[in-house]
Amino acid sequence: MVIAKRKTILICSLYLLFNLGCAPKVKESYDEKEGYAGSISVSGAFALYPLVILWSEDFKKLNPKVRFNISAGGAGKGIADVLTNMVDIGLVSRDLHVQETERGAFPIVVAKDAVIATINSEHPNIQLIKERGLKRQEFIDLFINQKYKNWNDLDSRFIKQPVEVFVRSDAAGAAETWAKYLGQSQEDLKGIGIFGDPGLAQSIKDNKLAIGFNNINYVYDIVNKKTSANITVVPLDINENGKIDAEENFYDHLDSLVNAVSKKVYPSPPSRDLLFVIQKDNSSPLVKAFIAFVLEKQQQAILLPNGYVPLNEEIKNKELEKLSK
Repeated sequence: MVIAKRKTILICSLYLLFNLGCAPKVKESYDEKEGYAGSISVSGAFALYPLVILWSEDFKKLNPKVRFNISAGGAGKGIADVLTNMVDIGLVSRDLHVQETERGAFPIVVAKDAVIATINSEHPNIQLIKERGLKRQEFIDLFINQKYKNWNDLDSRFIKQPVEVFVRSDAAGAAETWAKYLGQSQEDLKGIGIFGDPGLAQSIKDNKLAIGFNNINYVYDIVNKKTSANITVVPLDINENGKIDAEENFYDHLDSLVNAVSKKVYPSPPSRDLLFVIQKDNSSPLVKAFIAFVLEKQQQAILLPNGYVPLNEEIKNKELEKLSK
């Protein structure tokens, strides 16, 4: 199964939100013939949102009396909602903070992916940018220090036009992970704030001088596995030798990038774990059954075709053990 176009998914999510969000909560129960009945509410990270739509649809095939209320609003909203009992599951695409675990946040790793630097594919110097990549310090000087006013301040061969840096305006796992790669936190990122992964990607597409960062699945076309129109990836110069070597050049195809994340060739951060977060004292058999379902081999198998990295057996079994505690 392949994730549908983002616009279709967002329309479907609004339908789910307005038709299920206002519906009375279904009493939780289990029947050997009909499976579970009840409601599961989910909110949070844009990175996980498309996957949860797929997982919920598959779960409902086995448990048709289960209702889902799923919304995307960023990792910060997901963790806040679960800690205030607004939802059953928070979608979080960053490491949990100490104060969050102290308040009862309980994380379950369900997948892996990465944050990538993005740029308009029509940038006047796009070919040179792809050949040289950017070093970590250059990203720091772009997103933290605001050192470069014009592109040619970064490299004299670049055009003398303003650098347009875009960041996230919402509390986001992608932003926190990107900032962590740069040795900082999201609050330290400088630039024009844009809400949400789709919004930031669209801002990059609309501005030929723009640079930003996105989750993988908002950059690549899931069908042809190439970058979407008007947006592409800024390669990381991992060994910092001033050029993108063959072993660093894995961005042309989604499968090669996911493989680099899986083999840890692409660094962590900005690759990261994707989490379901529940309240530590959540005793709902339905919620735990859904999480266990997500960790099953069949459901993990949909990750690679959709641009995510599945969990290995060791990690998967470790996460399953958490549910029995």
